[in-house]
Amino acid sequence: MFGLEQNTLIWLITLLTFVLFVTGTPIFLCVATWTLLSSLAIDFTIENIGTTCYQGISSYALLAMPLFILTGDLIGAGGIARKLARFASLVMAPFRGGLALANILCCSIFAAISGSNSATVATIGRIMIPELVARGYHPEFAAVNTASGGIVGILIPPSILMIIYAFSTNISVMDLFKAGWLPGGVLSLSLMAGAYFWSRKHGWGKPEPFQLGETLKAGLQAYLGLLAVVLILVIIYGGIASPTEASGVVAAYCLVAALFSRGGLKLKDVPKVFMSSGRVCGMLAPVIAVSVVLQQVFSILGLHAQVADFVKSAGSRELSVALMIAIILAAGCIMESISITIIMAPVMAPIAHSLGVDPIHFGIIFIVSLCIGFITPPFGLDLFVASGITGIPYGNFFKWLPPYVLFNLIALAIIASVPWISLVLVRLL
Repeated sequence: MFGLEQNTLIWLITLLTFVLFVTGTPIFLCVATWTLLSSLAIDFTIENIGTTCYQGISSYALLAMPLFILTGDLIGAGGIARKLARFASLVMAPFRGGLALANILCCSIFAAISGSNSATVATIGRIMIPELVARGYHPEFAAVNTASGGIVGILIPPSILMIIYAFSTNISVMDLFKAGWLPGGVLSLSLMAGAYFWSRKHGWGKPEPFQLGETLKAGLQAYLGLLAVVLILVIIYGGIASPTEASGVVAAYCLVAALFSRGGLKLKDVPKVFMSSGRVCGMLAPVIAVSVVLQQVFSILGLHAQVADFVKSAGSRELSVALMIAIILAAGCIMESISITIIMAPVMAPIAHSLGVDPIHFGIIFIVSLCIGFITPPFGLDLFVASGITGIPYGNFFKWLPPYVLFNLIALAIIASVPWISLVLVRLL
């Protein structure tokens, strides 16, 4: 092609893609440009690219992705999230910084319904941030606390990223869902530790007596949202249906619940919610389709073997896994999680398996590592979402981040070192 050697062409294409990335070109166009030009450089035909993209997106498992996105939007639009927030606030009231802790808990509950970190931050943030500020918490802390709580959206099942990871590495979505619950709990506790640190330092949120009656009443009012979590658990883990089928049932339930709950979604607004979910899916689906061709190009270029040799050069399994984690963490600072999963998961998962790491355990390690990237600059997607809904400049958040990042890294080290946390539910259920 153009009279140049294949390796030279690939480097020039990579340089062009890097220039596009740093100049603000959408990540899909960057990935698509590199994939298309590299495919032509290795003599792939245009017909093969189109066929592979179509086959890549024609997966039954991927049908769950738009349905879980819709579920999260319906829960937010139907006012159910606000009732969940009230319930979480009463549960955590006896602790120092109770409302900040409740913010994390509410994010965790919402994550168990929506499967999306950005949807969690946007929905819970609009409810909890004004409440935190009204109770005397610093506005910047309130925004960072919500952004941090949202990171569990990709770890606590059902998770859109888990579906994409399982699809990219050819492992069971069901097993990955089972494995995510306990690590999700560990990460939520680490986030609460960060919230408690700041609350104690500044004297925010004095403990209040636990009100059993009010808490039970709030729980009953939030039963529609809690029932959605129970419905997901029963359908998926009870063996009644696959995650894809369960996503359809839960989306239908949330639509009915949002329409008939007091102060809920109006029928005339339903098309707007569907359109909002459709826009998100319209951004994700093309990236996934192109990723299948991307993986083929990587395989032909021998990238998998080169990365494997580099990682294994660390000398031991523990150091090799640590090196892969470091690569994922570094990538999370500058790239979006779906792109990282599509590009790196098919490369790293076989390496981890060859080192004797359980594929499901490594999947959880991979996703927890990506979670931290949502609150690490310069990318930090959750921070951008929090900035967007509050109007607070992005740079003002940095000073509040260290405790959250530190406690998250400790949680990651525990999850990576103790496979039992990820695998016990896979073996029991």
